[in-house]
Amino acid sequence: MTAETATVAPPPSAPPQAARPRRPRGIRALIVTPVIVALIVIGVVIWINAQDFSEPGRTPEGRALAFDNLLGEFGQHAFLVAVSTVLVVVLSIPLGILLSRRSAGRAGDVVLAAGGFLQALPPFGVIILMAFSPLGFGSPSAIVALIIASFLPVLTNTVVGLRAVEPSFIEAARGIGMSAGMTLRQVELPLAVPVMVAGIRVALVLNVGTATLATYIGAGGLGTPILSMLKLGRPTAALVVALLVTALALFVDWLAAVAERLVRGAGG
Repeated sequence: MTAETATVAPPPSAPPQAARPRRPRGIRALIVTPVIVALIVIGVVIWINAQDFSEPGRTPEGRALAFDNLLGEFGQHAFLVAVSTVLVVVLSIPLGILLSRRSAGRAGDVVLAAGGFLQALPPFGVIILMAFSPLGFGSPSAIVALIIASFLPVLTNTVVGLRAVEPSFIEAARGIGMSAGMTLRQVELPLAVPVMVAGIRVALVLNVGTATLATYIGAGGLGTPILSMLKLGRPTAALVVALLVTALALFVDWLAAVAERLVRGAGG
């Protein structure tokens, strides 16, 4: 008697499940940062409203932490950061383009090395030195000091971004009849812009922090109430104002991150 071998059919495979789309970390960061900034600002407002500045000896603290005074110092702080960053972009990007050309030779490396030396100088020392320059005390000296402090990241990223462009893209553009200027505008710069924007982002955050030192040369900013609170022996109040500086740094970094993401998306 011949035994029949039974064939066992393999179990039906489970239908493939669609992969759940994962939200990129960058998207989460873009959502979390504004929430953190809002919480810091709300916390600062609640703390200031809860204080009683009518006690003897606390009148100077009340004036320093008054909303109109903080708003004025915030506006001056934002002014210093905005003007210095715009000037950094206007000065460093054209220079970076020139230094990235083959005709510049090793001049680019020399300028970047000199920029690295300036970047290594302590910002406080630079601000004080600028105050004793012909510009004197005030906003102009502070703006020049901020330019020196944040010049290198934008310059370096401009040079690196342009040098990193694939040579075959440049050769293809020249091969179809584009001039050197057209190749720069239509091929090299669009490819290098994301790297350049990252440098501007670093410069913005550097300027927000360094601008707090502008108060030592009479240029105002959020460093003024911080210094006032430290002189009055109110470290908690100084910390509260420092939190505003932190919120501003996070906010400008968030704005730059949004711009960087849009630029990368447009380039991709």
